[in-house]
Amino acid sequence: MTSRTLTAMRITTLIVMVLSSLVVSGAAWSKDPVNTTLFGNKAIHGYDPVAYFADGKPVAGREDLEFEWMGAKWRFATAEHREAFEKTPEKYAPQYGGYCAYAVSQGRLVDIDPNAWSIVDGKLYLNYDLNIQKKWQLDVRGYVMKADKNWSGVLK
Repeated sequence: MTSRTLTAMRITTLIVMVLSSLVVSGAAWSKDPVNTTLFGNKAIHGYDPVAYFADGKPVAGREDLEFEWMGAKWRFATAEHREAFEKTPEKYAPQYGGYCAYAVSQGRLVDIDPNAWSIVDGKLYLNYDLNIQKKWQLDVRGYVMKADKNWSGVLK
């Protein structure tokens, strides 16, 4: 290989690494009150927040059933779910803007996996992944108290 080819490969690798880190860590450097996707500005990765309550599971929302609230696009699986959210979004929106609840309890903003969730005292909490969710479940009440205390500070 020529030195020119090696240089081009290094530049390409660097660009891919930088773009990958932006996609993976978008939530980490964001200070937005709602955790959204890097592209498309979707809350909860496009999942329906009402479905967690109504269906007891994560359900992908539809693009044609979007509602904008707090600067984010919220998607819904049904028109009924969208209507319920429009009436009382605070009832259905995940705590801590849809960031990982465990991470907020530790003073950080971290993205979530829509499949790592729990409803506690009528509130939706999301976690980074299923492993973090196991840790979260060891002391939910304690972590909620810490996250509530940290929430306003992590947005600064």
